[in-house]
Amino acid sequence: MSHHTDGPTDVPTDVPGGPSPLPYRWTILGVATFTQAAACFFVQGIGAMAVPLQNALDLSTTQLGLLLSASQLVPLIGLLVAGELLDRYGERWVVGIGAGVVAAGLLAGSLARGYASLLVVLLVVGAGYSAIQPGGSKSVAAWFEPSRLGFAMGVRQAGLPLGGAVAVAVLPVVAAGAGWRVAVLVGGLVALAGAVAFAALYRRPPGAVAKRAAGPVGEDPVAATASAPVAAAHVSAPTATAPVSPPLMDRLRLLREPAMAKALLSGTAMVSVHSGIGVLGALYLHDVTGLGAGAAGTVLVAAQLAGMLGRIGLAAWSDRSRAGRYRPVLASMVAAAAALVALATPLGGHPLVAALLLAWLGFFGIGWYGPWVAHLAEAAPPGRTGFALGLVMAVNQVAVILAPPALGLLRDTTGGYSAAWSALAVATAGTVAVTARGGKRRGPKTSGPGRPHLGPGADDGTAADARRVGATARRSVA
Repeated sequence: MSHHTDGPTDVPTDVPGGPSPLPYRWTILGVATFTQAAACFFVQGIGAMAVPLQNALDLSTTQLGLLLSASQLVPLIGLLVAGELLDRYGERWVVGIGAGVVAAGLLAGSLARGYASLLVVLLVVGAGYSAIQPGGSKSVAAWFEPSRLGFAMGVRQAGLPLGGAVAVAVLPVVAAGAGWRVAVLVGGLVALAGAVAFAALYRRPPGAVAKRAAGPVGEDPVAATASAPVAAAHVSAPTATAPVSPPLMDRLRLLREPAMAKALLSGTAMVSVHSGIGVLGALYLHDVTGLGAGAAGTVLVAAQLAGMLGRIGLAAWSDRSRAGRYRPVLASMVAAAAALVALATPLGGHPLVAALLLAWLGFFGIGWYGPWVAHLAEAAPPGRTGFALGLVMAVNQVAVILAPPALGLLRDTTGGYSAAWSALAVATAGTVAVTARGGKRRGPKTSGPGRPHLGPGADDGTAADARRVGATARRSVA
């Protein structure tokens, strides 16, 4: 099977494990971040549009939650498909076309007649967005060495709360003044800008292009280390090659790996927390604390901005954590659970306290994704980064789909918000208890120039193999 190549190949190649001399990687990081923000812009603003949408379409909280779920339904399968396409054909056109589908769906959705039409539009948006999340993560992982991967991934993942912050500030005003259909149109135009930017500017690392041209049948771990910095994150003994397309059941066994299992469980818990902020945040501030729509929107903007800072800061911490990248994820779950408990008490009914708690939840309940996706990328086998990202994200989609309507239903049936906040707190605390056990602390830092970074769950034998492979790669370059 032939493989597409993206862009010029006359750029200097990276030194394996060492600092990248490629200044273009910062362009890649910028365009991946912008495309992420543009593609998620409208969906991230739905929660903030809760009051205008409820007034215009006479929606219950459960129906509002279903709008958020609709955009996440197709990625349940789409993420797996996108992961496979990314590994086969690369990021440029897969991500660019995906963002284009998001734009086309929203532009057509500006003509929607009502709630049912809007649900269909968001299904189409979800199909396109399936390529954005794993594709953007894979593009950044391919260009940055392990010692800087956490920070770079955090910056890229900050695109979601950045897009959310702008959407929360803009879309409710547009919806209130010109109608929700115009807000959908604005979302489509923003997504289109992201699609054009990624397709025009993304280039594959030249080493990865050379590797694909050399042999699509198998992949040597040493060659993978030399061609893509993220491949050094998970290496095996250099005695055999792995097939490009192993049987599906063999690939699904990735979920049994300790690091992957932790990513799956923690991701499920924390995407539910993020959903809670989106579907309940504005309504809670309006109904319980008495804040007006403008003030509630300002609080949600602050929460999204805090999430953006959290994704960068927590991911940068993961680059330096001797306990591994999963430690910041654990800390985020503990912090989020504490804030959720406080919101479930009368203390959360005070406007200032509620605003501070939601900002805290923004930092940790949205910021967790930066170190989490870096942990996941490092746990992926060489040459299967796209599939591993797509697989775990696809399984997490179950929570992404079910959490918004479930939380809305709890709100509608109980007449309050305490049950929903409490349920999220219990689920998050339980995940901490399960995933904090059995983790092995990393010894002296294994990430850095010339040293592959090992994710949590790697044993001493794997570390030894990684050091041998890294040394072999360095000798081959010398």
